[in-house]
Amino acid sequence: MATMRARHGVLVVDFRYHNIRCREKTNLTDTPANRKTLAKIIEKMEAEITLGIFDYGAYFPKSDKIEQMKQLDDRVEACVSRKPIFKDFSKTWFEEKQVEWQPAYQQKIQIILDNYLIPFFGQKTLPNIKKSDLLDFRSSLAKVRYGKDNQTSLSVARINQIMIPLRMILQEGSDRYEFDTPFKGIKNLKEQKPDVHPFTLDEVWIFLNHVRHDYKPYYTTRFFTGMRSSEIDGLKWECVDFDRREIKVRSAIVDGIEGPTKTYGSNREIAMSQLVYDALQEQKRYTFGKSDYVFCNSQGKPLEHRNVNRRVWTPTLKLLGLKHRRAYQTRHTAATLWLAAGENPEWIARQMGHSSTEMLFRVYSRYVPDMTRQDGSAIDSLLLASKQLAQEQVKQRINDNKDE
Repeated sequence: MATMRARHGVLVVDFRYHNIRCREKTNLTDTPANRKTLAKIIEKMEAEITLGIFDYGAYFPKSDKIEQMKQLDDRVEACVSRKPIFKDFSKTWFEEKQVEWQPAYQQKIQIILDNYLIPFFGQKTLPNIKKSDLLDFRSSLAKVRYGKDNQTSLSVARINQIMIPLRMILQEGSDRYEFDTPFKGIKNLKEQKPDVHPFTLDEVWIFLNHVRHDYKPYYTTRFFTGMRSSEIDGLKWECVDFDRREIKVRSAIVDGIEGPTKTYGSNREIAMSQLVYDALQEQKRYTFGKSDYVFCNSQGKPLEHRNVNRRVWTPTLKLLGLKHRRAYQTRHTAATLWLAAGENPEWIARQMGHSSTEMLFRVYSRYVPDMTRQDGSAIDSLLLASKQLAQEQVKQRINDNKDE
């Protein structure tokens, strides 16, 4: 039973909730009138506790026990309603879904669950997660966090990535337990298009002519095949066919884990240009027979591109005074060089592992004029040639008429 007492001239409520002793200050001074008022409030509290509708935060909004009591309320409701709490259901969901995912993606989802979703939603019952909770959570992700050296915040892309498994979990929960998903009307945050900064052909030659000799075959292959970092890390000699002059892309290494390529369409055959053929022949002298991997370290293990970026890529760009770019820009460079050379767009899409030419033109075609320095000149040449031909035909007709 709840009681009241005075402390430093202020009335305090002493009661038990979830079998925990709670002592909360009120904003009422110790007067006979206030004691009568508080007695009525206590009577209402006890009734609500008995009925299971007590809202701790509504009575004591400044209490440091609010979050603890919310979690206990959710646990009790989960037991009564037999509706799962988020932490338990997300574990079940992950175990059911991971068979569909590559190991690297499983790891990414587990990180999102452990670092973001479970700490925020863990003790909430699924039907009790409201739209306002989702918006509060997303807003919390966008807040600045203070690290050891400086302040950082999650990017829009990262926030959208975190919200994807949350949406999937709540959708699956709504299907199983027949409640409306709170995600209705919540769209992804608008992301800026990723910057694409391919190298010019002159920059490619400058880089290849000055990079460490033992890494020249590696970067030659990157610049002229358009392979992803994960694909070239996982490239094995069994997938290099010198007779057919093809590279078979069949696997990838992400975060040190070897698995399938990014998508089914990423499995492909890349034609070797003469430059790539010569580069791989040179690389064969170093690693063939010593490792299954084309590009490997001294222990025969596949290269880790982050380490290579730190030791080779970034220092070389800095030495040459070239604008810093991610090594992934070698893939973009290959696409723009192929387009600039006039290769068939459908062939280029196949080399890149794209299912169609749509992405090719959307992402890369705007760089072709910069590569060729002929923006609009093709139609000008056609019109000029046509005009000259027409003028010559007119002159010929005039001369023919004169002869007659």
